[in-house]
Order: sequence, then C-alpha cells, then structure tokens
Amino acid sequence: MGDGALFLGARLNGGRYEAAVIDEKARDVLVLPLEARGHSFAIDAPRRRAVAFARSPGRFAVAFGMAGGEPVAIAAADNRHFFGHGIFTPDGRLMLATENDYEAGRGVAGIYDATDRFRRIGEFATDGIGPHEVVLAGDGKTLCVANGGILTHPDYGRSKLNLATMRPSLTYVDIASGGVIDKAELAPELRQLSIRHMAVDGAGRVWFGCQYQGEAGERPPLVGRHRRGREVELFPAPSETQRRMRNYVGSLAVDASGDVLATSSPHGGLVVFWDTATGRHLGQRELADGCGIAPFDRGSVLATSGRGAVVKAGPDIILPLRPPDTDKPSWDNHLRRL
Repeated sequence: MGDGALFLGARLNGGRYEAAVIDEKARDVLVLPLEARGHSFAIDAPRRRAVAFARSPGRFAVAFGMAGGEPVAIAAADNRHFFGHGIFTPDGRLMLATENDYEAGRGVAGIYDATDRFRRIGEFATDGIGPHEVVLAGDGKTLCVANGGILTHPDYGRSKLNLATMRPSLTYVDIASGGVIDKAELAPELRQLSIRHMAVDGAGRVWFGCQYQGEAGERPPLVGRHRRGREVELFPAPSETQRRMRNYVGSLAVDASGDVLATSSPHGGLVVFWDTATGRHLGQRELADGCGIAPFDRGSVLATSGRGAVVKAGPDIILPLRPPDTDKPSWDNHLRRL
C-alpha cells in the first residue's frame, strides 16, 4: 500500500481504555485516553479529525484532531444516550450521532455544530428504534441509518425490551432537511434480524450485517444489500460458514477497489468475504475474536482482534502484522480507515 494510510480503533491497553491511531504496519501513531469502553468513530478525513463514541448505551464522546490539540468532550443530551456511531457531513460543518430517545422509545440522530466545539443544535427522527450505524450513501447527500429495532432503556442496562415486536429497518435521510425520504424493511418472518452495521460498495450499494435475536438453532442470512427503489437482498453463506458465524456479524468493510465486502464474526472467529457485484461468498479467514475491519488495499482489509492481533486479510491471504498476545492491546469492535 505504502500511501501512509492510518487506521483508528478503540482498545483496552494495560487496564486503560484508549482510542488509537495506527499505521499500515500496526504501529501506534496517536493514543487518546477514553474514560470507559469505546465503540466506533465519526471520521472527518479531509480535516484530519474524528469523534470517538462510548459503547452503547454510552453518554460520552470526544472529538480530537490527528495533529494533536485539546480534545473536546461531548456529553449526551438529557434523556438521550449514544449508540456508538456517527458521521460528519461532507463539508465538515456538522457531526451527526445515532442516539436513543429512551423515554419516548424512538431513535434520533443528534446534530452537532462541528464549527462550535460540537454544540448540540438539534436532532431528527430516524423513523425506527435503536439506530446503530449511519453511513453516507453513494450520492453523497443522503444518510442511511440502520435501525436495529431493539428497544432499550438505561434503567434496564442492555436488556432487550421488545424482541416480540421488533421491526428493523434502513432509513434514508436527506442531509439538508433531516427528512426521511425512503425506508426499507425486512420480511415479517425476519423481524428479529437486527440490522446493525453497514458499508457502501464501489457502486453505491448499501451492504448491511445483522445480529439475530431469534432461536439460537435457526440460521437466517446475516448479510444483505440494498439500493433505493429495490427490494432488500439477503445472501446466506455456505452452511458450515453460516453455522460458525453464530448469528452475529460484528462489523463490515469494503476493500479499496469497492468490489470485495468483508464481514467479521468475532463469536465464530471468522472474517468472511463476499463479491459485491453478485453477493457470492468468496472465502473466509480465521481470526479469533476478530471484529474490527477497515479497507486496506485491493482485495484485503486490515483486521484487529480482542486478543491483540492485527492482520491483513483477504479471501486468499492472511498476513499477521501483530500476532495474538495477551500483553498486547485488546482491540474492540470497530476499526476505521482515516
């Protein structure tokens, strides 16, 4: 690769929670202490800054620059908590965070003025429960929000309060107006297939990964694709791979070409690869407790694990950059390329 690419992830290091920027050889470039467990990030790559979010349900976030400077603490608003993900608008003026309006039991996206120390200036409804990840759609002016469909309330920790009535969805939101302009839902028989994480491929299609809340012995497809105006498509893996994924996709990333999707299943210790044009399963690589994945180069991703490993992985390759080691930092769910 050799282009000076940087990657950002949350981790536990010697009993301390951190957000860490690493280079393509897995060397630390920047380390930012976090007050508790982190989850994912909003990235403003042109301006070399990011916001780290607490793991859901969390009430802290922190904005920081890659060149240093004083971090800016962002507290959740009253009766809201963060869901661990966010995004900057392309002009860098606003940062949007998925949040829970837990008294009303509805999902919202908080709007923060990135030009004014991330002051919260409003919110819009995501037209669903439990919004998790948000991505910028292929047109550059529409957001896609994954409403996982799971109702939670901080009084009950991470308990899932509505498994019998879940309705996960993808909603498309116009950045300029904050209005929902489209919505896609799964078939009723798949209502317990919680849509959690997403990635956009080279053709602008939204790929998503799910975490199934139904019977453990059932094996619904966990990976899907959607384009506005069309039906949701789901892609099952080969039966043994499907079994090993254990009804849980932890993260998604599309390679640098836009043609290969990677999905991580930390419970099964797999990173699974898919052809974005056809949805065909391309293969898989073993990575124990591996969850964080980010685009690396053509045909591969950089992947991190809760056991300290950092690897380059693709359908036909796995190259350790840091081997598993209990003395190494334990990486959390997500890895982002800056």
